[in-house]
Amino acid sequence: MTEKTASVHWEGSAKEGLGQISTESGALTNYPYGFASRFEDDRSGSNPEEILGAAHAACFTMAFSFACDKAGFATTLLETKASVRLSAQGDAFVIDRIVLQLTASIPSIDQARFQEIAQAAKRDCPLSKALASVAEITLQASLISEGCAGGDA
Repeated sequence: MTEKTASVHWEGSAKEGLGQISTESGALTNYPYGFASRFEDDRSGSNPEEILGAAHAACFTMAFSFACDKAGFATTLLETKASVRLSAQGDAFVIDRIVLQLTASIPSIDQARFQEIAQAAKRDCPLSKALASVAEITLQASLISEGCAGGDA
């Protein structure tokens, strides 16, 4: 079992206040966020959706790599991007869509097996399971080839 922690320090009101996000590992230490970085595309801070996307992309990528190992395929390069959409729903907000985009280089795998493993990893990754209430989680998986059997995308 493993348990990781993160914390937030917030000062001020919802729109004018500012927060700082910190993680146990120190990967984020007093990293700023606030209304502008969440709702107004201010790039001077982060936001919960961006951090959730990073976590989901990291979890899925690792799950996919483990699944490939188990199936006998060595991954040489994996890149995953996660796009998380926050939408208004009445007077509140909801995360209603996450799109994972995987680009992979895996020698000797065909397109069908690649897609099968990718979809299973999306389904089985712990963060995908934790995010089961998100209405739409999709995966766009592309296999780049250097001698990949039957695969190009």
